[in-house]
Amino acid sequence: MSFAEILGSTLSPDANIREQATRALESAEIESFPQYLLSLTQELVSDASPGDVRSAAGIALKNALSAKDETRREQYAQRWLQVSDTVRGQIKQGALISLGTDNHHVSMTAAQAVAAIIAIELPHGQWQDAIAVLLQNVSTNNANLKIASLQTIGYVCESIDPEILVTQSNPILTAVIQGANSDEPSQEVRFAAITALFNSLEFVRQNFENEGERNVIMQTVCEATQSPELTVQVAAYECLVRIMQLYYDKMAFYMEKALLGLTVTGMKHAEEKIALQAIEFWSTICDEEIELQLEEEEAQEYGRQPDRQNFQFAKSSLGLVMPTLLFLLTRQDEDADEDEWNVSMAAATCLSLLAQTVGNDIVSFVIPFVEQHIRNPDWHYREAAVMAFGSILDGPEPSVLNPLVTQALPVLIEMVKDQVVQVKDTAAWTLGRVCDLLMDCIQLGVHLHSLVSALVAGLEDNARIVSNCCWALMNITEQLGSTSADTYPLSDYFEGIVTALMRITESNVNENKSRTSAYETMATLASTGPKDTVPIIGKLGVAILDRLDTTIANANQIVGTDDRVALGELQSNLLNVLTNVTRTLGRQVSEISDRVMTTVLQLLTTSSKQAAVSEDAFLLVGALITALEGEFSRYLESFSPFLYSALQNYEEYQLCSISVGLIGDICRGLGQDAAPYCDQFMTILLHNLESDALSRDVKPGILSCFGDIALAIGGSFETYLEVSFRVLMTACSLSASTPANDDDTIDYLNQLRAGIFEAFVGIVQGLKSDNKAQLVLSQVQSLLGFMSVVFNDPTRSEEVVKNMIGLLGDLADAFPNGEIRDYLRAEWIQALLKYGRTGPRGSSLREHTRWAREMIKRASS
Repeated sequence: MSFAEILGSTLSPDANIREQATRALESAEIESFPQYLLSLTQELVSDASPGDVRSAAGIALKNALSAKDETRREQYAQRWLQVSDTVRGQIKQGALISLGTDNHHVSMTAAQAVAAIIAIELPHGQWQDAIAVLLQNVSTNNANLKIASLQTIGYVCESIDPEILVTQSNPILTAVIQGANSDEPSQEVRFAAITALFNSLEFVRQNFENEGERNVIMQTVCEATQSPELTVQVAAYECLVRIMQLYYDKMAFYMEKALLGLTVTGMKHAEEKIALQAIEFWSTICDEEIELQLEEEEAQEYGRQPDRQNFQFAKSSLGLVMPTLLFLLTRQDEDADEDEWNVSMAAATCLSLLAQTVGNDIVSFVIPFVEQHIRNPDWHYREAAVMAFGSILDGPEPSVLNPLVTQALPVLIEMVKDQVVQVKDTAAWTLGRVCDLLMDCIQLGVHLHSLVSALVAGLEDNARIVSNCCWALMNITEQLGSTSADTYPLSDYFEGIVTALMRITESNVNENKSRTSAYETMATLASTGPKDTVPIIGKLGVAILDRLDTTIANANQIVGTDDRVALGELQSNLLNVLTNVTRTLGRQVSEISDRVMTTVLQLLTTSSKQAAVSEDAFLLVGALITALEGEFSRYLESFSPFLYSALQNYEEYQLCSISVGLIGDICRGLGQDAAPYCDQFMTILLHNLESDALSRDVKPGILSCFGDIALAIGGSFETYLEVSFRVLMTACSLSASTPANDDDTIDYLNQLRAGIFEAFVGIVQGLKSDNKAQLVLSQVQSLLGFMSVVFNDPTRSEEVVKNMIGLLGDLADAFPNGEIRDYLRAEWIQALLKYGRTGPRGSSLREHTRWAREMIKRASS
């Protein structure tokens, strides 16, 4: 079979033929990667090959060079760079030639392949003239070549670090603006150019700083919104959204001259794609101005001027924007899927953001609309009125909203019984918002009975309504409930709600996630119910166990993948309810704990390929350990094989992370009785720390776990002390030397540092409990040196600060006789304690600081 025939077979409607062809391609790729790429390029270039085969070759070439996964993408890049210059040159030449082919689909796949090569080579200082070649293509009269080259530039701009392209921003921008200009006769070229401009906006920041160049860019984009071609108009509006997001600070002039009118007109456009982007433009303005308000509040708190100006575009434009948005709320598509994004949903989202941005000012626009249409015989207006009201509940001051909500509540409760599904659904959602944001508006003696009755009745309704009724019930019990209280206003309704939820979950149907919502509501009720609901919660736990056992018994009858996924989701829901039941019952769960553990062990045996189910089962075990404490020891021998297996499951790193947390639970629950298992725990944990295959996100928790083990076994931790100190000091060095270049790294470093300090807290306290604190003395100087580095790092988190202060207090408490007096007198420690005292009154940071200060004062005297 020729290479062309193999590629053609990958497009076959016969799954067996496709699979055989895919395997043949994979074998060719493994056997000789350079030859595989050359063969693909030959088919891509060949005019004699069918178009679909050439397109398949281009896609396969691109897929061999790029991947979404970062690790695999780097592997592919290294593999490409190891190919000889000669072969790479042939492939690049062939891909570039294919950009100019008459077949549009082939040229598009060639564009992706060329972009994939540039994305690898340019960051490594290779193929320096690639952009110049593409820009030269843009200036030709070959429309196909021009379009494909512009698309290639767009792909490159989208996939490569903007800093790498900054030096070429001027020629790229010139070519793109030229292609997007209203004088360009080909609308296809304009579309490709506008798309490329969208992808290049992030690295043309210097051009936006220049008023003349900025005017040209803005004029070009605004003119493109008036193109006769729909795709160009939509792309131009997408550009405006992105420009507002990136360059809000430069937009005041353009808002006044063009953007306000353009976007309000765009929102009214009959074509939904244009209207959606115009609405998104105003949502983006709100996002920016909400962020600016937060910056202003922070600046005021520290007594300084904010760095950026808030132009209050949203507030100043309400008169034009609000009537349009309110009208768009009435453009519901009654046949649309609930998750399908449409104009009315976009308008509601924008309205909600506007409420958060302008606060009280929005009320005078919305309430007349609500009053006019809340009883409208046309359900579109009736639903729009309820949606408008629900959308503004977060933003205006409660004092403004309270009387309005109190007045509207009886009407909203009544509308949950409306004849139209969409109206009922939105009414239930609005009640959920009220219960979430403005619970104080609900007069419990007046409204609670009718509210709960309506929501429980809604549980028997359409699946869409069930989910929102569940959400409202969850909000009520979260707002009113407390497991430490004797009773609460929902106590009289508690059993009825649980019974209704159990009844609607008897079905195997999970339309619109209604069954999942019902189980989440049960879990929330179980976690918030006061003491007088505990007997009902106990019965719920037994009923859930019965259902869980049934799913295990029926597991062998499941054949299809979809059914297996549905079974796993159901088991996770049941486990979550049972976990919250266990937490609320506490010691009382011992009455059913044997059965719970039997079920969990059976579940772990049968669901080995369902990581999510295993994770939820482990969380249930954690709750059981916390409830039973030392009594859990009787289950540990039978459970430990599953725990050890999960700890070594690097692929399912979240399961591994939960397993690490379980070791901490076991140590806290069993205390000294955990000692027989600690050799195995420490061996696996140390091996995990050394493994490059395990996600780094798991490792801070492992360090913290050292502290849990030390606290549990006290002086017996001496056996593991040398290796623990070595690992912790290595972690300190890594943390101190890793540059905090991005948010992900900053978050990770804070987690790592918190884990280090938690480990030392546990070790110090554990050794002190058996009069072995002296064993830590050799590490104090290095440890305090690292702590001073962390204190002077502006990216440190509050948790890290609290942990540091707590550790200082523990060290001072462990050495009260002046052994570390000189270290504790360091200026940075006094500065840290001073910072800690600025925490809010009654906060854990302030309490930690007060205690640590006393310990340090005693140890320094």
